[in-house]
Amino acid sequence: MSNAGVERQLRIDLAACYRLVAHFGWDDLVFTHISVRIPGPAHHFLINPYGHLFAEITASSLVKVDPHGAKVDDNPHPVNPAGFVIHSAIHAAREDVSCVLHTHTPAGVAVSTQADGLLPISQQATVALASLGYHDYEGIALRDDEKPRLVRDLGQHTALVLRNHGLLTVGASVADAFLAMFNLQRACEIQVLALAGGRPLITVPATIVDGVKANLVAVTRGMGGSLAWPGLLRLLDREHPGYQA
Repeated sequence: MSNAGVERQLRIDLAACYRLVAHFGWDDLVFTHISVRIPGPAHHFLINPYGHLFAEITASSLVKVDPHGAKVDDNPHPVNPAGFVIHSAIHAAREDVSCVLHTHTPAGVAVSTQADGLLPISQQATVALASLGYHDYEGIALRDDEKPRLVRDLGQHTALVLRNHGLLTVGASVADAFLAMFNLQRACEIQVLALAGGRPLITVPATIVDGVKANLVAVTRGMGGSLAWPGLLRLLDREHPGYQA
C-alpha cells in the first residue's frame, strides 16, 4: 500500500474510533483525545480537531501534527494543547505504539480516585491488571516537564490509570487500543457497581491474575483487537455512517 493509502486507512480507523467512543458514551463533549502515529521518519500523528464533538469527526477532519504540535496540513482547526502533551509524550517514547486513547468517563475517573485502584474482582479487571500502570495527578496536562513521568508510569504497559483524571490505553493498532479501553472501561463500571452494593467482595487470586495474559492470547486467537474490529465497523456503518468522509 502507498504512503497515501496507509494514511487514508489510519484516518478511517481513527475516525471510526472517535465515533465508537461517542457511541458507547465515553466522550466528554470536545475534550479527551485519540491519536494515531503515521508511519515514517517524520513522526507525524493524527489527532482530533479541537472543538468537534466525537460523533462529528470524519477521516478528513483529523489534524496532522508534527512532534512539536505544529500542524503539517492545511486543516483550519486547532489542537488541544493538553491532548498534545499527553499523546506526543507517548508517541515519542513508544515506537511499538500506533494509537493512544484517553477518556474521562465517570466510572474511569471514579476508579482513578480510589486509593486501591482497579481491584481484581472481575474477569475484565484481571485482563486489565495484566498490563496496567498508574500516574499521579499533576493538574491539567499542559506542561512538558510532566512528559517523562507519564512515560515512566506507562512503561511497557497497555493501560494507564491517570489518578483523579481518567483512563488511557495504547495499542499497535487503533483496534488494539480500542479493545483495551473497552475492557478497562467495563472493569471500572463493574467495580463501581460492586462497591455500591455495600457487601463484601470476592477477589480473584493473584495466581489466576498472573496467568491471564497468556490466556488472553488464546481467547483472541492472537488477533487482539482485530477480532472485534470488523463487527464494530459494521455497527458504525449501520448506525453512524459518514465517518469515512
